[in-house]
Amino acid sequence: MNTQTLYFLLQKCGSLEKLKRIHGKAVTLGLLCSKGQHLPCKLLDTYTKLGSPVDAQKVFNHIQNPDIVSWTCLISLYLHTSQPYKAFSIFSHLFHSGLRPDSFCVVGALSACGHTKDLSNGKIVHGMVFRFELGSDPLVGNALIDMYSRGGAIQVACSVFKTMETKDVSSWTSLLNGFIKCNYIESARHVFDEMPLRNSVSWTAMISGYVQGDVPIAGLQLFQEMRAEGKDWPTVITIVSVLSACADVGAFDLGSSVHGYVNKTNLDLDVTVNNALMDMYAKSGALVLAQKIFHEMLKRDVFSWTTMISGLALHGRGRHALEVFSDMSNSGIMPNEVTILSVLSACGHAGLVVEGQSLFQKMVQCHGIKPKIQHYGCMVDLLGRAGLLREAKGLIEHMPMKADSVIWRSLLSACLVHRNLAMAEKAGKMIIELEPDDDGVYILLWNIYCSENRWEDALKTRKAMRDRRVKKKPGCSWVELNSVVHEFLAVDSVHSLRADIHCVLEAITEQMKDLY
Repeated sequence: MNTQTLYFLLQKCGSLEKLKRIHGKAVTLGLLCSKGQHLPCKLLDTYTKLGSPVDAQKVFNHIQNPDIVSWTCLISLYLHTSQPYKAFSIFSHLFHSGLRPDSFCVVGALSACGHTKDLSNGKIVHGMVFRFELGSDPLVGNALIDMYSRGGAIQVACSVFKTMETKDVSSWTSLLNGFIKCNYIESARHVFDEMPLRNSVSWTAMISGYVQGDVPIAGLQLFQEMRAEGKDWPTVITIVSVLSACADVGAFDLGSSVHGYVNKTNLDLDVTVNNALMDMYAKSGALVLAQKIFHEMLKRDVFSWTTMISGLALHGRGRHALEVFSDMSNSGIMPNEVTILSVLSACGHAGLVVEGQSLFQKMVQCHGIKPKIQHYGCMVDLLGRAGLLREAKGLIEHMPMKADSVIWRSLLSACLVHRNLAMAEKAGKMIIELEPDDDGVYILLWNIYCSENRWEDALKTRKAMRDRRVKKKPGCSWVELNSVVHEFLAVDSVHSLRADIHCVLEAITEQMKDLY
């Protein structure tokens, strides 16, 4: 058995047990002590892919005089295991060992700096790019754009892009992603429109950017364009982003058609896609379809269970949500912070105060999860919905962190429902103190004062709103027709069918007058 045979076995290796046998055989035959480092690097890489970074580091430690390839493999190991600081430390050791950096290890170092938003060290590596004349490689240019974008220096990223000798589709996509990371959606779209060539990654980046930037309608429209063009196939990430947008605006028909595409392309075997489908159906009111997908899934992760619990909570099925949570615990999957949030939300919607309090008290003891401000917010909502306003206010006062506007808004809503206007006034003032530009709170306070004939306080609230130049945000609604989602704003004057819609509304109004 020689190096080539072991190398071939490593390529086919799919389990840690087999890998360790191959490793042992290589040690026995003395193949890791030879000058060539291809076999040790392959071992290191395979250990990384199989989730055993400690063994991978041990392999590297036994390499005599590691070359640039071995060092780069180790950098990739720590990037792969989400340890960017360690990855950059390895790059520093490589440089101080006297080796000349190449494009691949520099890309690894820039990736580490990008993930930690370390512009200082990123600029040092950029200097090395000039010193060792590595700038002609598009991979290096793309990595520089990504590093500067992650650090918020989008203008520098643009300068790098402009000076690149060779720009491929990845270069354009890197700049596109950079603008999205910095929340410059319009600039990102400009880059997208200027691209000489697009692929599924660039389409997905722009669609995801719209969805993450709270512009789901534009994301859905772009997806329709992608399908109409027919050159690039949607990826798993594309599908998940589109389903997320459908969930946000309740685009049931379009979401269903995407589901059909998923079934045709065998993407229904992907756990992430199924989770997104469940979320879309649950938020679109089709809880039965969400449950059907959940029960038919061959494999479920923590997000699958959490999505199902969240969907049941949304539909007021608190008891059922608790049953699913119990099944999850029995299956051996540990809940995460979001799971607990979903269960607490389910208890709140169903009025299960005792069960919610019990879970909240056992979070640390049973699940090893320390309550965060979101969990306290769920408890305030739970108590408020049940009319336990004093208990809710007491919990806010004894929280280990300062309550945010979300928690005070939750208490305000509960106070209005249960007609405790004095406490509602206090909650409203706290929200204004934390978010002085929140138009909704001023209106609620004004309504409270008017209902109690406190006209002077009502006028003061209006005056404060004017002095701070707070304007009431227009209401927004979506209507899906023939798989196309139409967005309407209050006092809308830009919709393409505005005149026709108003004409129909006027006709309906006249008919109603005749009836009454």
